[in-house]
Amino acid sequence: MADEQLTTIGRCHVCKRTFAFVPDAVTTVMIDPETGLPPGFTVLGTFREPTPEAVARSVREPVCPACVGRAERFRKLAAPPAPRLDPWWRGES
Repeated sequence: MADEQLTTIGRCHVCKRTFAFVPDAVTTVMIDPETGLPPGFTVLGTFREPTPEAVARSVREPVCPACVGRAERFRKLAAPPAPRLDPWWRGES
């Protein structure tokens, strides 16, 4: 019983579904409560260097395993491996 970790119920920041998680083991994302976005992101989706104030006021929000899996699949689809380029051989001169 001493090794048992406490489970918490909370909402996923991405999909807003309620799920059970262990606070020390859940995937989290830092969110600036003033903007509702991760520090350094703009509403247009671009990235800029976050201000120290934005980082200081940011809080960690939990993300459910289903959203983590969707993000990993999207990352693989959005960045496919580089095409293989065969060496170019000069013909007989």
